[in-house]
Amino acid sequence: MRYQRRSFIGLGVAGGLSIRTAMTAAAESNGRPAQAKNVLVILEQGGLSHLDTWDPKPEAVVEHRSPYKPISTNVPGLQFTSLLSKTAQVADRLTVIRGMHHTKSGANGHPTGTQYALSGEMPGGPLEMPDIGSIIAHRMGTSCDYLPPYIMVPGNSEQAKEARVGFLPASAKTFKTGGRDLSDPSWKVNDLGLLAGIDRNRFLDRRDLLSNLNVGVAPSKQDAVRTFTDLSNQAAELLTNKQTQQAFDLSDESDNVRDAYGRGHRGQSYLLGRRLIERGVRFVTVDVREPETKATPGGFNMNWDHHDYMYNDGSCGTVRNAAGGEGRYGIAHWVMMGSTDQALAALITDMEERGLLDETLVCFVTEFGRTPKLNRFQGRDHWVNAYSIAMAGAGVPGGQVLGSSDKDGGYVTSRPTTPDDYAATIYEKLGLDRSKPIYTPANRPVFLAHNGSPIEEVF
Repeated sequence: MRYQRRSFIGLGVAGGLSIRTAMTAAAESNGRPAQAKNVLVILEQGGLSHLDTWDPKPEAVVEHRSPYKPISTNVPGLQFTSLLSKTAQVADRLTVIRGMHHTKSGANGHPTGTQYALSGEMPGGPLEMPDIGSIIAHRMGTSCDYLPPYIMVPGNSEQAKEARVGFLPASAKTFKTGGRDLSDPSWKVNDLGLLAGIDRNRFLDRRDLLSNLNVGVAPSKQDAVRTFTDLSNQAAELLTNKQTQQAFDLSDESDNVRDAYGRGHRGQSYLLGRRLIERGVRFVTVDVREPETKATPGGFNMNWDHHDYMYNDGSCGTVRNAAGGEGRYGIAHWVMMGSTDQALAALITDMEERGLLDETLVCFVTEFGRTPKLNRFQGRDHWVNAYSIAMAGAGVPGGQVLGSSDKDGGYVTSRPTTPDDYAATIYEKLGLDRSKPIYTPANRPVFLAHNGSPIEEVF
């Protein structure tokens, strides 16, 4: 009898999610055919300067022009700046969207901008909208029965707290790995194991006993019990399955692979994102910045918020006496674009070689861009009127540029695209039928990315 109960509970974890996935496929059959099974989002938070990376502006006035010249990519006629020299060699796998912008005010600060990027919905509406990853976790489940369906790596920056589960059950919430520095050989995900003195069999016996308490629960309380059971099952898998801990063990990777991504925190975080996708996690967000180390004194906040001294060779300063850009290094430093360029190029190449790119939608995003004019502190401020993102994999055509901005990079001049469109694209890449709503606990229908349209050119 104990074996049968364990088998039944095991089906509640693994089979339950598999059944949910099968049901989703049937329920979504009227939508666009799926091209992606998984999604990997690289969220480079802080407002990455499009002018210095994806959208070079050599004709901008000299006093506001980026010092980083346009370079050719491996696609004839397509140019990035010299800060993307490695990524330029995988441009034939990328679609770069230069027409990103916000049509409404309210998301030009980092907290709201990050929420907008994570959810594809402008914050401040009548409902707190869940992350795209939470909606997908709730609606599709996962094919990996020993890891959560939505994981954030590492999820410990000040903007990672902007992740939202909204009106969805707690089982759809993102799991954040944590960890200041994934390049540290001692790094691990905390609390993935049983307490000392409790072995696996003893834990499972206690769990069986707990499952019996659900028998005879009143119908009105069944939803709460199911939510608790889902969370309990998920927690049990995290604590008892050896594959869970192995999934986060970067020492499994060869030295050549780890070197290719870059041995710093950013490179190893990108690599962990690939490991999780490889194991079938449905939605992974990599939200990362290099930590302060002995080699980077004063680098305590190395995101892309370059309000001042962004073209310094080293530190942008440590005292808030200018425009608020302290705590980071100049955009060209290795801990900034150097590590990003290396990690992104390695990720695309590695995923293609492993056959993961065919079924994984990879999105490189930021919450907004930077001003076309340098301020008096030699930095660029927040700018929502034009910026760039990139996509690859899952049928996305390579070597393609969508949209454009004016000669200064200030305003979109063709093919305008919004974060709502980005969200709609992800949902439809996964085959979700956006004409079918999800419901709040009050039975209010909510349509996915209702203000957006899928970016047809990436299908």
